[in-house]
Amino acid sequence: MSLPLSRRTFLLGAAALPLAACAGPAGGGGEALRVAFASGGAKETLDPHVLPLYVDQARAKACFDTLAGWSQQMTAEPRLAESWEPDATGKRWRIRLRRTAFHDGRPLTAADVLYSFRRIADPATTGIAAALFRGVDFAASRAVSGTELEIVLGAPNFLFPLSWGAPGAEIVPQGTTSFANPIGTGPFRFVSFTPGGPARYAANDAYWGGKPPSPELEFVPIQDEEARLGALLSGQVAYAHDLRAPSAVRLERDSRTRVLSAPSAATQSLALRVDRPPFTDPRLREAVRLGLDREALVRIVLLGRGQVGNDMFGRDLQYYPSQIPQVGRDVARAQDLVRQAGAQGLAVELQSSGADPTFDPATAVITQQLAEIGLRVTPRTLPSDGYFKQIQKVGVFSQTSTGTLPIPDYIGRRIVSSATSYRFTGFTSPEIDRLYAAAVGTPDEAARTAALTRIQELLRSESGGLVWASRDWDVGVAAELSGIDAARPNTAAWARFDTARLG
Repeated sequence: MSLPLSRRTFLLGAAALPLAACAGPAGGGGEALRVAFASGGAKETLDPHVLPLYVDQARAKACFDTLAGWSQQMTAEPRLAESWEPDATGKRWRIRLRRTAFHDGRPLTAADVLYSFRRIADPATTGIAAALFRGVDFAASRAVSGTELEIVLGAPNFLFPLSWGAPGAEIVPQGTTSFANPIGTGPFRFVSFTPGGPARYAANDAYWGGKPPSPELEFVPIQDEEARLGALLSGQVAYAHDLRAPSAVRLERDSRTRVLSAPSAATQSLALRVDRPPFTDPRLREAVRLGLDREALVRIVLLGRGQVGNDMFGRDLQYYPSQIPQVGRDVARAQDLVRQAGAQGLAVELQSSGADPTFDPATAVITQQLAEIGLRVTPRTLPSDGYFKQIQKVGVFSQTSTGTLPIPDYIGRRIVSSATSYRFTGFTSPEIDRLYAAAVGTPDEAARTAALTRIQELLRSESGGLVWASRDWDVGVAAELSGIDAARPNTAAWARFDTARLG
């Protein structure tokens, strides 16, 4: 069985990388393109509706496609859907599909879209986008023709097209139940895959967006960030995903490589469980909030490659309430809150993992900062494989991160009571549920903005989610790699290799 590479594995012999089965060196135009991501281990799947890690989403993007994609500004732009329009109520959407085919030659049809949405919404699928499609009335929705369909919703949603571009909203052929040999409409056809090991794809000559210039695409699992860096510098791969700030600085000084940097593209957070001791006490939550030195975290951990967080998701995106005053550090007030809670010297475990390259260095700094307010933080590094599911299940105080999402999508997928994925703090609020329904159910942009702003205020004060930074998203690429741009994660342009070319 192939295993993700550690730093030790790479340093002992770069030639041992699991690349030999894919012909052609990393360099040279028109040859195999190898890209390195942290992997999810032996439990990985190619089911595009169950995508816990970035590598899962990138593989899905190679093989499948969605009705819409997200622009860098987090608006919906057409992909498999050529056009769409709602009725006056916002409950009925007419969608027209582009004429294209799956890898096995079957044409894409309205029935495939309806099947995919139904499968995503099915609780048995455990799809990460399920909350976004549970409002669909599938009994009333219908195929108007082979390339046109009508989706009926149980409640108004004038932002519904945003859901079509979400990770986990890929369109699969009607009746698909197994993804051992996945078939999609994407730019690359599936060749082979080993969970925790490499995934190989071949160019789809009939891709609707044009034949990819790279005839082969291989996802190489390299768990350790330093090992990904080494693989890029040695020419073993041409793309190294999600690098820490020190690595990005190093690559910027090396003529063999370039850095693609998307500003403020990832939200770095701490999740304090409001439904599990000790953070059921709001005084302790506020103490941690005031005990964080966010400026120091950005300076030390991110080397200034990011912006200080303000305990709200989506900095610089549409609907972000930038008028809310910035939270600052107040050690004296934090110490007083710890004393009031009777928690002086309390030992608190902070969960971290290699799933995000900033988690461990941030944990070291946060441990020191919270010691100053009277809390004894004990770092605990969990396996990357299943980390986010694990902290949702048993976490109390955890490092989390989120790529770029439209703010309405973030709320609808992770915050409302009906959401089941990524609920890291255990917070629910009937008021937020009401405000979210009002925000998506009105065509009035001012009313929508007001409702979403109020949600952000409630999350900031009550949810247990503390955003300490919005960091730049840094990807390292070989100097000769073209056709790929800096992009915020989760957008249509992120991890898209159908125009990438070496040489």
